[in-house]
Amino acid sequence: MSTLDLIREKLAVLEPEHISLEDDSAAHAGHAGAREGGHYQLTIVSAAFTGLNRVARHRLVYQTLGELMQTRIHALAIQALSPDEL
Repeated sequence: MSTLDLIREKLAVLEPEHISLEDDSAAHAGHAGAREGGHYQLTIVSAAFTGLNRVARHRLVYQTLGELMQTRIHALAIQALSPDEL
C-alpha cells in the first residue's frame, strides 16, 4: 500500500469532511531526509479539530499517524480546519 493510502487510512478515524494530500517528495530529491521518508502537504477538515488550537490540531494529526511519522513521513505540512472555518 502506498504511503498516501496509509495516511488516508489512518486519518479516517478523525472522520474528515475533506482531505487533500499531496506528495512533494520529488521536489526534495537529494535532501538527506528524503531517503528516510517522504514530504507531504495535508489539508484536512474535521469536527475533531473544533475548539483545538493549531498546536493541538497538529499533535492530534501526528498522534493519529503514529509510526508513519517515524518511518514513511519525513516532513508533513498541515492545514487542519474545523468545518466552521471553511
